[in-house]
Amino acid sequence: MSDCIFCAIAARDIHGRIVHETEHSLAFLDVNPLAPGHTLVVPKDHYARLDDLPDEISEDLFRTVDELVPRVEEAVDADATNIGLNNGPAAGQEVEHVHAHIIPRFEDDGGNPIHAVAGKRPDLSDEEMDDIESDISDL
Repeated sequence: MSDCIFCAIAARDIHGRIVHETEHSLAFLDVNPLAPGHTLVVPKDHYARLDDLPDEISEDLFRTVDELVPRVEEAVDADATNIGLNNGPAAGQEVEHVHAHIIPRFEDDGGNPIHAVAGKRPDLSDEEMDDIESDISDL
């Protein structure tokens, strides 16, 4: 996609601090990092959302994330990491190209757990939870 910054990085049309590459995925440092070592893992080809990914690309992307987590943690001496994907604009996806964030975390860094991203938590009854469970299972 010609106007996608991640496609431009993958095509080497613009500079990216590339830290790892596979046949289908590319990993590079985020230009607006939330922490030292904040890394993005993207498919080289353009896919806007997770459900657009072919199985082979999805497997490569998640395998790459799995391989990079300990390397990123070691490189910046992180205590832990958050792994995140914003899947669609309502979830905060700013670049419409699938990308996984590997965000190093440090003791007392002031950050929050992943449960803090969704805002107000719903108060769901057992019946509502059962209905959602059934709806997801039946698809």
